[in-house]
Amino acid sequence: MKKPVLGLMAGGALGAVDGLTALASAPEVAPQIVGIVIGSMSKGLVAGALIGWFSRKVNNLGAGIVFGLFMGALFALPFALAPNPDTGKRYLWEILIPGSMVGLIVGYLTQRYGQRATA
Repeated sequence: MKKPVLGLMAGGALGAVDGLTALASAPEVAPQIVGIVIGSMSKGLVAGALIGWFSRKVNNLGAGIVFGLFMGALFALPFALAPNPDTGKRYLWEILIPGSMVGLIVGYLTQRYGQRATA
């Protein structure tokens, strides 16, 4: 499978799982879980496609993992800094850590299992 497609699929799937972790880390957001899962899956799709594109251009496992970690954190940061509309609480680490891990995993998957670009 081509790296950008693999990144898109893995990012979307892992993004949805990332959104579901909100139930464990902040149970009080349970009424908003559908929006959280859709938002996490959307940012996972976009970040995954970008990570896959990078992995296609730069065929280096370490660089792919670092770029994935960076992109995961970058896409999670705006959501982590935004306060909860109901309580005003910020969930910085509860959002930033799983989002970064999704990017790291997608970076690894695209470099390790994605099809190399042909010359």
